[in-house]
Amino acid sequence: MTRRTHDVLSVEWVRLELLRTAYSTRGGLFSRMDPRAVLAWYVLLALAPWFTHDTAVLIGLFVLGAIGVVLARVGPLVLGLFLVGLLGNVLGLLVASLFFGGDLGTLAALAELNLKLGAVSMASMAAFVSLDPEKLSDALLSLRAPELLAFGVSYGYRMLPILVDEYVTVFEGQRLRHAPPPRPGILGWRVILQWCTLAVTAFSPIMLNVAGTVRTTVEALETRGFTYAAANPQGRRLRLAHLRITALDVLVVAASALAIAACYAIPGLLGVSPAPPGGAAG
Repeated sequence: MTRRTHDVLSVEWVRLELLRTAYSTRGGLFSRMDPRAVLAWYVLLALAPWFTHDTAVLIGLFVLGAIGVVLARVGPLVLGLFLVGLLGNVLGLLVASLFFGGDLGTLAALAELNLKLGAVSMASMAAFVSLDPEKLSDALLSLRAPELLAFGVSYGYRMLPILVDEYVTVFEGQRLRHAPPPRPGILGWRVILQWCTLAVTAFSPIMLNVAGTVRTTVEALETRGFTYAAANPQGRRLRLAHLRITALDVLVVAASALAIAACYAIPGLLGVSPAPPGGAAG
């Protein structure tokens, strides 16, 4: 059991999970859709929570975000980080509100805020986990985004494996050059402290190593006319020729819009008047 837990929580497992997330290798519903339709779905789910203060509506939108996460097959690493961040935020705000004399109204307002953030975060995970670098870059170009923005997104995704490999190399090299603590301490706190220190100090050499790689890659792309091809109408047309809006795209976006409308109709169906702007805290 201990060995299996170590294998799951190893640096190599984290690296593989990051690559699966960046390059959308898990499949899922949204990975089969046109990237423009995925961005449209994301805009709907990301904007909808900010136009209401009703808790019932926000719970419905939160459930829609959770369904999107399931359909997108979000990996355990990203989902675990989301849960840790959300629960940590909830507990931190709860302790702060109680410490400064908050009441149930304050807790209700905090619950509203966290429902909004959770719904938007899950929509972000479901959308961008399903878009590989090429799809996202092509979608931005098709939507008339600046060429440098599309290039930066695509290039940033491609630099991720290099950054992770560089980090693993530097981290393991520092581990080999440092002796373990003479005594692990209670619950191994000295070992944990050493690992955290090495994890932080490994970032500085990475920046120096990657700087040369970035310059070489940019010069190679420029010699191949990458910037000109992105700005040229014929090059843009050839690059975006594979994009097609299908019936699946229309169905998913339309069903999501109807589901959002149904969530907004929940207070009327329950006979509850909509909450005033400002929520329970007002």
